[in-house]
Amino acid sequence: MSKHLLEDMVRVKHIRKETEAKEMRGTGEIKTNRAKNRPRYMLWSVAFISVVFFVFALSFLFSSAEVAVNPKTKDIVLNENLFASKDSKIDGLSFDLVVISGEENAAVKASGEKDIFQKATGTVVIYNTFSFSPQALSIDTRLEGSNGKIYKTQTKTVVPGEPKTGTPGSVEVKIYGAEAGQEYNSGPLDFKIFGFKGTPKYSKFYARSKGEITGGFKGKAPAVSDTEKAAAVGNLKTALQTKLLKKAIDQIPGGFVLFKDAIFLDIDDANTPLATKNNELIMTLKGKLYGFLFNEQKLTKKIAENNIEKYDGNEVLIPNIRDLIFSLSGKNNISFDNMKNINFNLSGAAKIIWKLDTNKFTADLLGKSKKDFNQILLRYPNIDSATLTLSPAWKTSIPGQFKDIKINVNYSK
Repeated sequence: MSKHLLEDMVRVKHIRKETEAKEMRGTGEIKTNRAKNRPRYMLWSVAFISVVFFVFALSFLFSSAEVAVNPKTKDIVLNENLFASKDSKIDGLSFDLVVISGEENAAVKASGEKDIFQKATGTVVIYNTFSFSPQALSIDTRLEGSNGKIYKTQTKTVVPGEPKTGTPGSVEVKIYGAEAGQEYNSGPLDFKIFGFKGTPKYSKFYARSKGEITGGFKGKAPAVSDTEKAAAVGNLKTALQTKLLKKAIDQIPGGFVLFKDAIFLDIDDANTPLATKNNELIMTLKGKLYGFLFNEQKLTKKIAENNIEKYDGNEVLIPNIRDLIFSLSGKNNISFDNMKNINFNLSGAAKIIWKLDTNKFTADLLGKSKKDFNQILLRYPNIDSATLTLSPAWKTSIPGQFKDIKINVNYSK
């Protein structure tokens, strides 16, 4: 073997050993890198699982439920005759009477002068201490005032008998002077019934005026035509009713209904006093507004009882109840101050809606499974339909606390 060949064999062997050594070192580095990277992969896996668990736990902590409820309804067309009593202690429908007094003034330009003969007017309270029996008094019953003047009653009236309590029977009535003239104007007066003079009743029946007696006049004064006066009185009526109605509405307690047709303005436009000021006549119109108030819940229940077959007694409401038309029977022959009972009619289209006890409904839902929701609805005949929405969406049960459940009832259907 030649020397060169031997050198080549030694060189190849050396190269092979170096190559094997490099391969061994490379394999070791790969194994070392894999060993180094394994803990990092495990750390990321644990972190990911932890985040998923945290989100899942958080969703349970902040879970909620929302229920949209459509209550049971019934459309009706009313033409209902009803009876109500002013005594709320009696079973059945009752009413309250709101009474508000006021006056309205307006300046009317005088169109000339004429002779005026105007009788003073006022109001008196007549008392009966004679017997337990009522006493009828005819129109134009003469009353003798403590000023020596004679006044007459404007209407027929009945003075109630004296109750067993000893309190005199009494009635309020309007009066006017027997003659025209300023001399009949007066401050408060005491009266006797002139026709009872010489009988035992004379000392047992007496009257006292409420406030002043005014408006008496005789002589020449600025005047307005009948047409202008009628127009001014009409405007005063409208203004007075608007003003008194606003006062009445401001006084209505919550839960009561005052129908727009259940208000009545009582005025005496035949006795509208006129006062002269700066060549103008100041016209004054006084009146009382009477309004019938009804407890909304009781009235609604009464309507439901009369219009729903086999009404279950559950609480209901009529959203548009104030839009119903109210008509009072015999209103032209009614004395509002002495009214005890009324007959009236309610008419118009209405929708009866069953109310839902949301607290009880919520309590029945607490912690229940989503699949039990429809079964729970069957216990509530006053619910027409309802939709349950859970958050997060994958929840299969309703939260177990009141604060996490929201009930939305659609009463505006």
